[in-house]
Amino acid sequence: MTAAALSKLLIPHYTVTLIESEQIGTVGVGEATLPHLRFFNQRLGINEQEFMRETGATYKVGIEFANWGQQGQAYIHPFGDYGHKIQNIGFHHFWLKEYLSGRAHSIDDYSLPVVASLAEKFQFPSQDFNHVSSTFSYAYHIDAGRYARFLRKFSENLGAKRIEGKIIDVVQRASDGSITSLICENGQRIEGELFIDCSGFRGRLIEQVLHAGYEDWSHWLPCNRAVAVACEQNSAPLPYTKAIARDAGWQWRIPLQHRLGNGHVYCDSFVNQDQALDTLLQNLSGKPITEPNHLRFVTGKRKKAWSHNCVSIGLSSGFLEPLESTSIFLIQANIMKLLELMPRSSQMAANRDEFNRTFDNEMDRIRDFLILHYHATHREDTEFWRYCKHMSIPHSLEQKMALFKETGVIETYQHGLFLEPSWVAVYLGQKYFPKRYDPRVDNVPENTVSQLLETIRNEVSDYSDSMQSHENAIQQLLQQTSTRVETQGNNLYGNRRAV
Repeated sequence: MTAAALSKLLIPHYTVTLIESEQIGTVGVGEATLPHLRFFNQRLGINEQEFMRETGATYKVGIEFANWGQQGQAYIHPFGDYGHKIQNIGFHHFWLKEYLSGRAHSIDDYSLPVVASLAEKFQFPSQDFNHVSSTFSYAYHIDAGRYARFLRKFSENLGAKRIEGKIIDVVQRASDGSITSLICENGQRIEGELFIDCSGFRGRLIEQVLHAGYEDWSHWLPCNRAVAVACEQNSAPLPYTKAIARDAGWQWRIPLQHRLGNGHVYCDSFVNQDQALDTLLQNLSGKPITEPNHLRFVTGKRKKAWSHNCVSIGLSSGFLEPLESTSIFLIQANIMKLLELMPRSSQMAANRDEFNRTFDNEMDRIRDFLILHYHATHREDTEFWRYCKHMSIPHSLEQKMALFKETGVIETYQHGLFLEPSWVAVYLGQKYFPKRYDPRVDNVPENTVSQLLETIRNEVSDYSDSMQSHENAIQQLLQQTSTRVETQGNNLYGNRRAV
């Protein structure tokens, strides 16, 4: 992704050289994405249909969380809104008044992507922002390995130079420790002014050479292992990801065109590797088609994602487990921030400080949102869930949860990934209800509120009924040869309703 973006947007003003080795494997299990990837691809001029065919992709409009709040309960975190603001007051406050009075329908009934997901429907969002069909966004389930190969060809066609080989030594400037060149195992020396570390968990440059440091968050996000297995796809692919809570972690199910991705994320303090694998294999919906891929990780972030003249992107910058499909988003966000702050000289301190500030804010906010899933639980049926329910949490999340519990208000911020509807989805989906709603709601006559809610509910239901099936949308994709163009301009982060 980094090579593709730099090749598209910087050549010929900069030269781009990629060093990688076929002998070094990749994690390669991340297959669920967020809507922002659409806008990354658009900025690079990648045709959506070609991309989806090459990566075996399906559409995705949300994530279903099963057994997180309580055993037997499930909810969907949608890529879209619940209703819409009324007199500039968040919709969930009106719903809360109905709920507290015992008159409420499920809040899911007011979300088009939730209703459509459960009906296995998909339609492209409308650009008519006065219509319910514009109230959602979509992402993809992709084969990450195929996407990497697709972008490798894309980058090389644009002029990126790829060197096959392993780095065995790194040369640093004596005066300040900045990197000046890399030495490959064949003796080749590659000089550069800016180095981008995409070496994964190893942090070949950012940590092994520059010792940027790592902030460990495993006391808040205790899962530290995963095992992944692909299986046969025996039914029509769903337009959403499944995240199913297990005794000591959770399981993902990600539907592609040609297979179903599965994985079990767990904490090895509560279950061993054999037990975790058995849990995964016992809960596959089809015949396994790959050998188990076991992974170890430590959740957290690099203390300096940009150190000296080296920028870490991807797993080398940190890791937040795949619960909300944020890994590819964080790659994309760091790439676009780097492009915005690309240095034009060796004096890059200001660029570096702003990059690190932005990265820290993004990681901290996503961290809090992920911890919420574990902590806002009513489960105490296993040692793992008892730990999660009663563990200490960051002060920033404590404040967010206390604010919502007392007032129903969700802390808002202009820049950051998960916005109000996302927090609403998890709070209410896991039965973490506030004591009261916005008092301004009482200024709106009850009959008016009831009529508005009924209208929204009917609009969602009627439009969902008219949508095509997700299976049919995929079949149409495979048959089409024309280019689909979206009028999103240069907004790299897309519709702010997305997540």
